Amino acid sequence: MNSYSENTFPRSIWQAAPAKSYIKRSKIHYHVYHLMSKTATTGCRNMPKQTNFDKALEEKYRHQTNLAVKDSYNFDFLELGEEYDERNMELGLIKNVRSFLLEMGGDFSFIGNQYKLDVDGDEFFIDLLLYHRRLRCMVAIEMKTTNFVPEYTGKMQFYLSVLDDKIKQEEENPSIGIIICKTKRRTVVEYALKNAGSPMGVANYSLSKILPKSLKGMLPSSKEIIERLIHLAEQV
Repeated sequence: MNSYSENTFPRSIWQAAPAKSYIKRSKIHYHVYHLMSKTATTGCRNMPKQTNFDKALEEKYRHQTNLAVKDSYNFDFLELGEEYDERNMELGLIKNVRSFLLEMGGDFSFIGNQYKLDVDGDEFFIDLLLYHRRLRCMVAIEMKTTNFVPEYTGKMQFYLSVLDDKIKQEEENPSIGIIICKTKRRTVVEYALKNAGSPMGVANYSLSKILPKSLKGMLPSSKEIIERLIHLAEQV
C-alpha cells in the first residue's frame, strides 16, 4: 500500500545522506522538512467523545464504557480507492478484522457482520456486531460513508432495543451502539444524542491517502527523492 508518512521518509533520507558535515546534514533536514510538510496530512486533534452514556447508563458502567469508545477511528489499514461505499468498507474491515479490533481499543471480539434481527416477520441487519469482554455487553456498529444525520440515532436505538430484548443474555449488561461516519458536525450530534434513550456514541473515521494506480508510475521513488535532495543540499 502506497501512502505518505511524515515519519518514515525523513528518517530514511537522514540515514542515507553523506555525513560530510553537520551543516550539510542540517540543510538536507531543512529541505526534507518543508517537502514533507507539504505532502503529509496533519494529525487530528484530540476531541472529547460524543456519547450519551452519562444519561443512558447506570453510574457504575459509565467510566469503563467511556474508555471503550473513541471520538475518531483510524482505518488506514484499509486499501480503498477514492470511490467506495459502505459495503466495500465493511468487507475491508472484516478482511482486516485483527487490525479493526485493535483500532477499536482492545477487549473486543467479533460476533458477525450483517447480523440479522427478526422483528414481526421483517428482517433488519446490523453492519457489525462485537462483544466487549470487560463490559460484558454487545456493541452494535453502524458504518456510514457520509456525514452524520440525526436519523442514524433512531435506527441505532431500534437495534439496541431488539438486541437487549431478544439476544442479550440475562447476566450481560445493556448493549451499546457506535455510529461511525465519514464526517460529523458536533453540534448536530449533540442534539441528536440529547434525548436518545439507548447508550450510544458517534465517531468519525479517517483513511490513509492512497495514490491512484494511474499516478503511481508518474511519481519518483523514495530512492530518487533521496538522491535529488542530497544533490539539492550540495548546491546550497
